[in-house]
Amino acid sequence: MAKQVQQLDRVIIRFAGDSGDGMQLTGDRFTAGTAEFGNDLSTLPNFPAEIRAPAGTLPGVSSFQLHFADHDILTPGDAPNVLVAMNPAALKANLPDLPRGADIIANTDEFTKRNLQKVGYAANPLEDDSLREWRVHAVPLTSLTVKALEDFDLSKKDAERSKNMFALGLLSWLYHRPTEHTISFLEQKFAKKPDIAKANIAAFQAGWNYGETTESFSVSYEVKPARLAPGVYRNISGNQALAYGLIAASVQAKLPLFLGSYPITPASDILHELSRHKQFGVRTFQAEDEIAGVGAALGAAFGGALGVTTTSGPGVALKAETIGLAVTTELPLIVVDVQRAGPSTGMPTKTEQTDLLMAMFGRNGESPVPIVAPMSPSDCFDAAVEAARIAVKYRTPVMLLSDGYLANGSEPWRLPDVSELPDISQSFTTEPNGEDGVFLPYKRDSETLARPWAIPGTAGLEHRIGGIEKADGTGNISYDPDNHDLMVRTRAAKIAGIDVPDLEVDDPDGDANVLVIGWGSTYGPIAAAVRRIRNAGGKVAQAHLRHLNPLPANTGDVLKRYDKVLLPEINLGQLALLLRARFLVDVISYNRVRGLPFKAEELAGVIQDVIDSD
Repeated sequence: MAKQVQQLDRVIIRFAGDSGDGMQLTGDRFTAGTAEFGNDLSTLPNFPAEIRAPAGTLPGVSSFQLHFADHDILTPGDAPNVLVAMNPAALKANLPDLPRGADIIANTDEFTKRNLQKVGYAANPLEDDSLREWRVHAVPLTSLTVKALEDFDLSKKDAERSKNMFALGLLSWLYHRPTEHTISFLEQKFAKKPDIAKANIAAFQAGWNYGETTESFSVSYEVKPARLAPGVYRNISGNQALAYGLIAASVQAKLPLFLGSYPITPASDILHELSRHKQFGVRTFQAEDEIAGVGAALGAAFGGALGVTTTSGPGVALKAETIGLAVTTELPLIVVDVQRAGPSTGMPTKTEQTDLLMAMFGRNGESPVPIVAPMSPSDCFDAAVEAARIAVKYRTPVMLLSDGYLANGSEPWRLPDVSELPDISQSFTTEPNGEDGVFLPYKRDSETLARPWAIPGTAGLEHRIGGIEKADGTGNISYDPDNHDLMVRTRAAKIAGIDVPDLEVDDPDGDANVLVIGWGSTYGPIAAAVRRIRNAGGKVAQAHLRHLNPLPANTGDVLKRYDKVLLPEINLGQLALLLRARFLVDVISYNRVRGLPFKAEELAGVIQDVIDSD
């Protein structure tokens, strides 16, 4: 008898298991199939910092959450409708997030007495009725996988490693995901090991067939494709989008791209991605440390390239002196900071927004730099192009503040029309600009205050470079007090005068009393929370800052237009501090530093409380 197919408008699935169980790969492949099917989606990978965390323990749990829908969505979802738990640790670590009535697919083979004891279970929760408020599907994933692969020349241990593919096949059947993309991926991934490829494909197909034939699942689910704006889409992570944005920026700037970087979580994937694109004139240098990476990037900028360095918070601390050197030499440099939880090593794989004040002030002397922050994984592309525009046009280092949530998360990205990308090219100086054939390296453009960009070796344009203060115009070393005052103020004025778009406000009826403002990756949860308030009949306005230095010229007017301004941040109030100081507005700060993004339900409650307060 044919099984029932139930229509859903959205689903949130979380895969969870040991960091060695392949949960990130499983989630990534399910996401790829979902993107191919045409759903809108958003993902949240969550994994330990250790390469191989202790197996079967709570700290070793790795998870991947995917929210997909037949309509536009903004977050990976607050709570999963389905939890795939590969062992007791995965169940215990994730059960508090699971709403009553949700589905649990548990790998019964791993619920052994030893594994239960590791995480403090006195009895097997699959058998003691403690999970009666959830719909539990007990499936021996491991043994079913081994049986499906018994005709392959594999050890039992090697066969067990394919259990994640069995789970992927089962979930692909359960939610009508296409299979061709996964099979093609496995063939390519294990092209040099065809037997392993065939085994993984067999496990995947066995999982699909199990769903089709077992009585444990009498219903499958269908989520129709979303109605997205016309165009060509692909699923993309924030780090991928940022890498592609840097390549696009180098093409639009007509400059070769040079990346000097030292691997650091969660920024390393930008280095990995850019290293694959030498056909676009990209050169990547994996340096021996953070200081060497930024030094090489600044040297490349001096030589006429689009210089980029990528890192996370601890690396920014080490790069600070060279960023200051870029400020005083006034050379274009992009510093990408993929923020993570700190201080020090902190929680390398968890997200935070705690580097804003370091980006603003974390250098000696008066050394202001522009700051740009993307708001979603796909927006990392546009933010990278914008950072390059500012760096090249104004001859300044630019801080680009992404974070771990954006870097590892993914969503559909509508490929831009290349012809519509901005032309951000700037010409090099090739002739002396002073009287009597003299070159003045600090003679500035009257509009941008940018100094000339002269390539080393250009005849007649020899000039000094370095960190000691330069004389206005000539660039000679100067200790003159008045000149120093002039140069400091001029560099500050250059940054303050950067042209950035006005802050846009989403206030449909124009009569809201409360404004919710945010920056960076908080956009999705804030927008989802605002949507909930409006659907319930409430009135609330929303604004989001991409440019944090300089702020849009109308920021103060926007803030003062509303009776109450709420600012959620994944820090202890860093932007709130800046807005209060700058505009004397009593911003209501809402802060969490849990290494996780906000939940929409949580923020909706906070917004409603602000609306209801006197």
